[in-house]
Amino acid sequence: MKLAVVGGGSTYTPELIDGFARMRDTLPITELVLVDPAADRLELVGGLARRIFARQGHDGRIVTTGDLDSGVEGADAVLLQLRVGGQAARDQDETWPLECGCVGQETTGAGGLAKALRTVPVVLDIAERVRRGNPDAWIIDFTNPVGIVTRALLQAGHKAVGLCNVAIGFQRKFARFLGVDPSDVHLDHVGLNHLTWEIAVRLGGPQGENVLPRLLAEHGAALADDLRLPSAPMDRLGVVPSYYLRYFYAHDEVVRELGSKPSRAAEVAAMERELLAMYGDPTLDEKPALLGKRGGAFYSEAAVDLAAGLLGGRPGAGSPYQVVNTYNNGTLPFLPDDAVVEVQAAIGARGAAPLPVAAVDPLYAGLISHVTAYEDLALEAALRGGRDRVFKALLAHPLVGQYTLADRLTDRLIAHNREHLAWA
Repeated sequence: MKLAVVGGGSTYTPELIDGFARMRDTLPITELVLVDPAADRLELVGGLARRIFARQGHDGRIVTTGDLDSGVEGADAVLLQLRVGGQAARDQDETWPLECGCVGQETTGAGGLAKALRTVPVVLDIAERVRRGNPDAWIIDFTNPVGIVTRALLQAGHKAVGLCNVAIGFQRKFARFLGVDPSDVHLDHVGLNHLTWEIAVRLGGPQGENVLPRLLAEHGAALADDLRLPSAPMDRLGVVPSYYLRYFYAHDEVVRELGSKPSRAAEVAAMERELLAMYGDPTLDEKPALLGKRGGAFYSEAAVDLAAGLLGGRPGAGSPYQVVNTYNNGTLPFLPDDAVVEVQAAIGARGAAPLPVAAVDPLYAGLISHVTAYEDLALEAALRGGRDRVFKALLAHPLVGQYTLADRLTDRLIAHNREHLAWA
C-alpha cells in the first residue's frame, strides 16, 4: 500500500508518522511519500520519520520529494495538509480583521475566507494532477478550511473526504471521563466543519445509551474549561459545542482577548523553529512532547482509521463509523444536498455515507444554514475571484454582516493576499 502526504514537510508530520507506525496492522503501508517544495524542512522531517519507523519496527519505505507528480504516482490515497503562504499568511489572517473589530482566525470569519481564497485553487490543481496520473486514488483533505476545500474537491468530481480532529478529540476526552475504551463512544456530532455540536454521546454505537447528561453533570466544569466557555450555556443547552463556537458565542470577548496578545501564528512559528531544530537531532527517534502543543491531537489516529476504511481495511477502533466532511445528500434536510456537512458516516471502499441525524434544534440549524450560505459564496469567490464576490461572502458571514464592515475587510483581505490571488 502506498500513501502520499502533500505538505509532508509540515511540523505536524511526525504526529502522522507516529500513528502510521503504531497502527501498521490497521494500515499496512509499504511506501510512504512525503511531498513538499521546501527541501530544507522536508529533509529534517523525512529523517525523523525514518527514525520513528525504525524505532517502532515498521519496515515501510519512506521517500521524500519535491516533485508532486512522481510522489503521488501509484498512491492508494493522498493526504493533503498544506498551508498556502505559510505561517506568515496565517499571521495576517489573525491580525488585520482585528483592525475592524472582528475575530482574526484562520478558519472562520474574514481570515478564514482569506485562507479559502488562497487555498482552493492550489488544492484543485494538486487534485487534478493526482487524477490525471492516478484516477483511483482517494484524497483525504486535512487542509483548512476543510468544509470549503472538501466541497471544492467534490464539486470537481474528485474522490475526496474531509477530515478534522475535533470529533476524535471529544471522543477520547469523553472516553477518559467515562472510563471506557474510545471505540465504545459514539458521537452524535452535527454541523459543519468548525461549527459543530455534540448533541448526544452514546455508549456502544449509534443506538446506544445517551450518556451526555451524565457527562455534563459530572464533568461540565472541566469541559467548559477546555472550551474556554462558561459552563452555564452548556448546562442550559444540554450540548457540547466545539471550541470554534466560542468565536460566535463570545465574539466581543474573543476580539478583546486576541487584540491583547501576540497572534497564535506567531506562537506557532516560534514553536516550529524549535521543533525543526529538534527534528535535526540524529538521535531523536520519536515525536517530541512539544509537538503536542502544536495542535492536531489524535490527527494520526483519525487519518489512519479513515484511510483504512476507504481502502477496504478495518479501522483501528473496530468501528465502521467516523466523523468526516462529505456531501449532505439529505442528512440535514434544511441544507442543499451538495452542502458539505460534518457528521458521523459509514466509511467504506465507496466513500462516506452519512448516518441519519435526528431533527436539529432551530438554534443550531439557523446558524448552520447561515454559515452554509457564506460557504457557497466563499467557494464562488475562490473559484472565480473578483472584489464583489469577496464582499458578498464577507457580508453573508454571521461574524461580519454589515456592509461598511464588509467593505473595509474586503480591501484589507485583497491588500494582504494580492500575491496569492491571480485575479487581484
